Amino acid sequence: MSAVEEKLAALGLTLPDVVPPLAAYQPAVQTGVYVYTAGQLPLVEGKLPVTGKVGAEVTAEEAKDLARVCALNALAAVKSVVGDLDRIARVVKVVGFVASASDFTGQPGVVNGASELLGEVLGEKGVHARSAVGVAVLPLDAPVEVEIQVELVP
Repeated sequence: MSAVEEKLAALGLTLPDVVPPLAAYQPAVQTGVYVYTAGQLPLVEGKLPVTGKVGAEVTAEEAKDLARVCALNALAAVKSVVGDLDRIARVVKVVGFVASASDFTGQPGVVNGASELLGEVLGEKGVHARSAVGVAVLPLDAPVEVEIQVELVP
């Protein structure tokens, strides 16, 4: 077990199986020392635990927890390409999309769920640049979607 997976276990988390693509794309691709993930939905065992817009059907706190799930799914996608999460030199960028009610403006707080998980698991290697974007709708009526870009140890 890698040190990253040991840290996950210490947090009471297990790296899930890679979420199969919902369309014509790969969950993650590597180019040189970088891995880019596709947008990861908060699927748990193939299902969304909750659907709807944040600020309407879904609370900001629920969405923050779902963003953590998205980040965990993104780490699984990275592992599927590189084999060992200990190869991560750092997380370079996180982009979070939040399906938002028209008056909801707390997107950064929601995406903190993903950012905080990456920091807990990877420490300084998890510190990253980030965008948190409010959108009208996401695939499957998911409340949140997260993609990450990581740099690998050469």
